[in-house]
Amino acid sequence: MIGKVLVVEDEPSILESVLYALRTEGIAATCAETLEAARSILQAEDVSLLVLDVGLPDGNGFDFCREIRNQFSGPVLFLTARSSEVDRIVGLEMGGGDYVTKPFSPRELTARVRNLLRRTGGESQPSVNLGQKSRREGLCVNSETATVSFGGSDVAVSASELRLLTVMAAQPGRVFSRDGLMTAAWEDPGASLDRTVDSHIKNLRAKLRQVDPDCEVIRTHRGLGYSLNPDLCEKLR
Repeated sequence: MIGKVLVVEDEPSILESVLYALRTEGIAATCAETLEAARSILQAEDVSLLVLDVGLPDGNGFDFCREIRNQFSGPVLFLTARSSEVDRIVGLEMGGGDYVTKPFSPRELTARVRNLLRRTGGESQPSVNLGQKSRREGLCVNSETATVSFGGSDVAVSASELRLLTVMAAQPGRVFSRDGLMTAAWEDPGASLDRTVDSHIKNLRAKLRQVDPDCEVIRTHRGLGYSLNPDLCEKLR
């Protein structure tokens, strides 16, 4: 069974930008901030490729790679601040399929991931379907075709609104802060303001309510941010 990409990284800003870059390119991705969490995901989910930070709070990525090699046969792409030739060789000799040095371009990393998946036969679904209870309540966000449908009806959205929905739809129920959404959905988050996110969320709600006035798709968490209603959401693998 085709799985997904697991990103193991403890720096929130890097993690969010990598996840956003992968998902907007139609690559299914999940994440862990510690090696302990990564072990649990690898045991419970079908993972095709591992993006692994070398320096993590609870251990070393190289050691973790040695540990899991008997159970996980997929490619590993190492993320690290180390740039010496010795470190690169160590990573590759341990079975790493590729090696990216920080700072890096999320788009370049995505291209490397896609190349590794292509070489090993791994692929992922390009879209995320939300709506496990009924078709009427279903929301589908497809970043590849830049389309959104809700309740069986197409919803016209702007590029920024599409990016917001893509990020939130990948993790329904998760509360995203305004700063987190700006970092993930804007190429230059420094040029945006908190009110920019609020304005786009308001516009999205208005468009979705035109289809179903009684359905609360986007929830507000005062002082925290926004999330998609998890009762309506189910990610398509």
